[in-house]
Amino acid sequence: MSRKLRQRPTDEVAKPGQVAPRQPCPCGSGRRYKACHGRPGGAPAPFVSRTFAGLPAEPDWVALREIVPAATAAVTLLEPHADRQVQLCSLLPMAAPALVRADDAIWLGLQVLHSYGDVSRDLAAALEQALSADAGTRIVINDDPGRGARLQDLVDPGAEMRVQVHPGYDFWVADGPDPSPEVASSLEAANQSVAPTERLVDVGAAYWTQMGGREYLRWVLPFDEESALDGLARLHAAGDDTLVEDSRLIGSFRAHGLLVPVWEVPAGTGAAPLQAPAEEVHRRLQEAVAETGPLDSAQRAARSGLATRQVTIR
Repeated sequence: MSRKLRQRPTDEVAKPGQVAPRQPCPCGSGRRYKACHGRPGGAPAPFVSRTFAGLPAEPDWVALREIVPAATAAVTLLEPHADRQVQLCSLLPMAAPALVRADDAIWLGLQVLHSYGDVSRDLAAALEQALSADAGTRIVINDDPGRGARLQDLVDPGAEMRVQVHPGYDFWVADGPDPSPEVASSLEAANQSVAPTERLVDVGAAYWTQMGGREYLRWVLPFDEESALDGLARLHAAGDDTLVEDSRLIGSFRAHGLLVPVWEVPAGTGAAPLQAPAEEVHRRLQEAVAETGPLDSAQRAARSGLATRQVTIR
């Protein structure tokens, strides 16, 4: 018996000159047409690779979003909200996008569960809601906010941003009343997952951490991915990428358009002994990235090896 061919419902079949709902969207987003330009209301915000470009301390935004467990940083907004107190938090209770505190200060969470293609737009939508919300409000983002302002439209690009790393999330409740049972439970669970972390000074977004008895330096570089990879390849081929004795560059993450190389360092090293060697590697890397000539064979081999040990986390 021959197998009967099943025909899709008529609304799933493209008419001449049209795109079927399940076909790839012609815009190149990678989504099906019905989830992109064919959805009610039109296309979602386009995917943006280098999400935080143009913001002060761009690598630290990436670090707080992706690799630092517990940290905060004050940011300054542009007018008409320049006098509003806003603090970035790597994570907020129950992964909230934002909170309006009792004193009307805004806490903006970077590690959130929702993502609609442009992280900067997603976070800006939470910030905009917080700016118009009453004190004590917990902001929730359940749907794609659509096109609108990005963080770059709200944050002062010339203002300094200093990151403070915390040993845990007790800062959530340090200056307020006793937490609710819901927040207390979230705090306990979050603190159990924190890996010891310290930020090096004077070398950008370089963070020492200890996980499972092993120690690492994870460093969000300020260069675009390809330039950073070329620079690292030049250093690696020359043996100039060593931090301390018995340390090694084991791979890298790709996150939000930036490269995050990871060094493993001997157990017991700690953060302080990495400071001076990291400054020297930083100097060499800046020089290597500034080189414009083609890579030689050894450098190309080093680049290929480094590229195979990349993990994309954006």
